[in-house]
Amino acid sequence: MTAVVGGDRRTGDRYPTRIAANASLIAREEPAVWGGPDGGMFGVGELEAHERDGFVQVPQLLTPAEVAGYAAELDRLATDPDVRRDERCVVEKTSNEVRSIFEVHRISDAVARLVADERVAGRARQILGSEVYVHQSRINYKPGFGGGGFYWHSDFETWHAEDGMPVPRAVSCSISLTENFPYNGCLMIMPGSHRTFVSCVGETPADHYRESLKEQEIGTPDPDSLTVLSDRHGIAMLTGAAGSATFFDSNCMHGSSDNISPYPRSNIFVVFNSVENECVEPFSAPGRRPDFIGARDFTPVPH
Repeated sequence: MTAVVGGDRRTGDRYPTRIAANASLIAREEPAVWGGPDGGMFGVGELEAHERDGFVQVPQLLTPAEVAGYAAELDRLATDPDVRRDERCVVEKTSNEVRSIFEVHRISDAVARLVADERVAGRARQILGSEVYVHQSRINYKPGFGGGGFYWHSDFETWHAEDGMPVPRAVSCSISLTENFPYNGCLMIMPGSHRTFVSCVGETPADHYRESLKEQEIGTPDPDSLTVLSDRHGIAMLTGAAGSATFFDSNCMHGSSDNISPYPRSNIFVVFNSVENECVEPFSAPGRRPDFIGARDFTPVPH
């Protein structure tokens, strides 16, 4: 593992990955917050926290009645045979239970309304300082006694390598529909890790998404890099009640463990990218991933 101040100046790629024999740590050049507090729902303190830590939590984004309604919608989608047959539905490798359903804002009118809600898209516009479009949406299910985890990773590393996202000017919003405990596979983030890009080792195979959506191996950081970041930043376990939300930077080092508790964990997950950061051709993959994973429709989310 090597430390690098900037990216590969010869190619113009600030964040080269999956092309070298050794991992490297690259200092990020872009801010995490591009906008300001004027006219938005986030105050100065929340935006400062997002810039510093790479994430900010909203304790009660949804009302209890809204939580019940969206939970029922998730149950409906998970049991719809047409949805289950759709390529956008990903099942667990071992249990064959639904793990994720992608492009859910195009499958569900209820989720589409939530994505465009000012509480969600408005906050994303405020962080990114521009109009935004949905790069990816999905619902994640993590049932009790067997819901699989997600190994440590930076989403931006994948979106850069496989979707052609130029820089980390994107933000994810995870809206909890169940209570998040430390023991049911809650989201874990290394606060401040968004300031460092971890260049990964391993060439991207064709159609890599088919395996990575179930269990990612290519594009995951090496143990030495993870140790450096965790020693430097620590690990935060993001717990909270149903209806809470976390907005986190696309380059945060994050993951979650398997859920071996009896208590399920499910969430609606939306990725907003700036319209000034539209994806180009993949930087480190033989071809684009399907649009339902990395959108090529850059139409701004309506106000």
